[in-house]
Amino acid sequence: MKHLVVVFVLLFITGSGSLAGAQESYTSDQVDYTIELPSTVWRAISEPDAAHEHAEFVNGERGEGYLQIRKEVVDAGTTPADLARRDLDQKLRFLPGFVEGKEEPFAGRLNGVTVSYEFIKTGKPMIGRIYYLQADNRTIYALRFTGLRDKLARIRNQTDLIARSFKLK
Repeated sequence: MKHLVVVFVLLFITGSGSLAGAQESYTSDQVDYTIELPSTVWRAISEPDAAHEHAEFVNGERGEGYLQIRKEVVDAGTTPADLARRDLDQKLRFLPGFVEGKEEPFAGRLNGVTVSYEFIKTGKPMIGRIYYLQADNRTIYALRFTGLRDKLARIRNQTDLIARSFKLK
């Protein structure tokens, strides 16, 4: 019985150690931030350039998790909650099958709020989760995650980890 406990402890230590080691940093000369991707399954598919102002990432494939990071320049004094409400009113509520979720405060290297919502895409139930992170009184970064409802919900810990790791260079 003792040997079995030792084996489980070693597997736990080895497994958790390899998970931490699987994290990968992402940065680019075209962006002023860095993030930690929780595993090698997450990869960049589009980097900012003259045609695209944002970076895009997938967790294997789009339905498993898609992330778009945008830098939003706002009026002085605009809060992350203000930007979240504006996006809900002007963009998100027009998605097919839109169902508004809740807004929650978020604390990481940059603080802000998160907004969750559901929608339908090509007949499939999807969810979105946006982290609005305040960089300064005129800059808010929006980390926009979308994916199939059952898939993205399962990796909430990963989306939180990515948002908490977000930092300016």
